[in-house]
Amino acid sequence: MTDDRVRDAGTAGTGSAAAAAATASVARRLEAILLIVEEPQSLVSLATAVAAPVAAVRQAIEGLVEDYDGRAGGPRRGFELREVGGGWRLYVREEHDDLVSDFVNTQAPSRLSQAALETLAVIAYKQPVTRGQVASIRAVNVDSVVRTLLARGLITEVFTDADTGAIHYGTTDALLVNLGINSLDELPPISPLLDDGADGFDETVPR
Repeated sequence: MTDDRVRDAGTAGTGSAAAAAATASVARRLEAILLIVEEPQSLVSLATAVAAPVAAVRQAIEGLVEDYDGRAGGPRRGFELREVGGGWRLYVREEHDDLVSDFVNTQAPSRLSQAALETLAVIAYKQPVTRGQVASIRAVNVDSVVRTLLARGLITEVFTDADTGAIHYGTTDALLVNLGINSLDELPPISPLLDDGADGFDETVPR
């Protein structure tokens, strides 16, 4: 009887260790994905990306949140894993926003690149607009350019679509100051500047 109990305890211990190792493996894969995503990702999307059951991904996410928040015995991190619009994404903690913004601004060149100017123009005339919509209009990837504009304080995250998790961007007052205008109403009409048949822009200036 005693031997049976020992075997049962050993089997349970082995199963528990295997489950913990599996969760840790899922968590590591999730971290790799979360480090590069630009938009919040749903549990289903993350489960597909790391080839794991949704329940396992949910458990791993909960563990990562506790770890980053310092509730798992380790230090509280300078970033957090936050659920936004039904999806998950890594964010800098709010108390470090100014620090990161100042650092990025010191690394950024004083002049915007042509790509950044074009992307900024699209956002100014189409706002609120998603990164994907901007990329569709410009026919190029705009991820790094959008990050630059965010860091320079020229655009901001206006809201996140509750259904898709897509972030919608708009311009800030800093853009008005740089352009020397009081409102977006003072932007010139875009239609005269486009070739006949060009699409992607509305003829009106954003309100």
